[in-house]
Amino acid sequence: MSGTLTWPDGRTLALSIVVNVEEGSEMTIADGDKKPEPVDELGIALNLPIRNYGNESNYRYGIVAGGPRIFKLLGEYDVAATITAAALALERAPELTELMVSQGHEICSHGWRWTHTFSMKEDRERDTIAKAVESFQRTTGHAPAGWLSRYLHTENTRRLLSEAGFLYHMDDYSRDVPFWEPVTLSDGSVRPLVCVPYALDTNDMKMWVAPAMTPGDWLDYACRTFDWLRAEAAEEGPRIMSLGLHLRIIGRPGRIWALKAFLDHVSGHEDVWITTRKQIAERFAECCPWVG
Repeated sequence: MSGTLTWPDGRTLALSIVVNVEEGSEMTIADGDKKPEPVDELGIALNLPIRNYGNESNYRYGIVAGGPRIFKLLGEYDVAATITAAALALERAPELTELMVSQGHEICSHGWRWTHTFSMKEDRERDTIAKAVESFQRTTGHAPAGWLSRYLHTENTRRLLSEAGFLYHMDDYSRDVPFWEPVTLSDGSVRPLVCVPYALDTNDMKMWVAPAMTPGDWLDYACRTFDWLRAEAAEEGPRIMSLGLHLRIIGRPGRIWALKAFLDHVSGHEDVWITTRKQIAERFAECCPWVG
């Protein structure tokens, strides 16, 4: 790697708001799965081959109520987010997909369905990636530039993504700046991917996992993260802050206020670049070209 990373217009902190759209692609007997998706809100897992209609409706809430509420708020603040979407979820929610695209958000692939890929053989994983790309091209008009696995992935994932033409991936939590990840292709050549690291600690899923944060706890933690990284970036150089959201979590009436308060806190700073992960990856590649 050569060059020095800078953000546009002298800004020092890049804020990446990530909205996960998984609803409609989760496990369900109706789609041929062996069991239903766990009830995250209650921490209940039914390891039985039965449909959980109640949980399906809880996911549906994210599409019909939580999603519109979130995107209305992002529109009011003129925020461009990265949408990490399972392709099937967008196919099944055309109105919400149209809204996301019309607002100019980046669509990043979260897989074909919201499923773990860690146990997939190489051919199946390759087909899954290709199926997701084809689906996004139909629903959004564009192939995705980035990829986020459902946490776990295989030793082949990054190579398959690189061979499929992806610019970046998010399956890393190791730092607050982007970096190059060299990937050895099937023919022995090296084609690097940009890694735009993600974060778990500022994710709204912290309101679901024990010990669960309240919306107020989450807001305080997110604002303190922003303030620290902003001060650190001013002294030491560019940083990224990631904020992960879910339609069925932050989109609830009792939680959405915390997102609004966060947007109030981070808006209007001349040293902060609120942007998409694709723009971050492209800027990094421009400033710091790969030297093999």
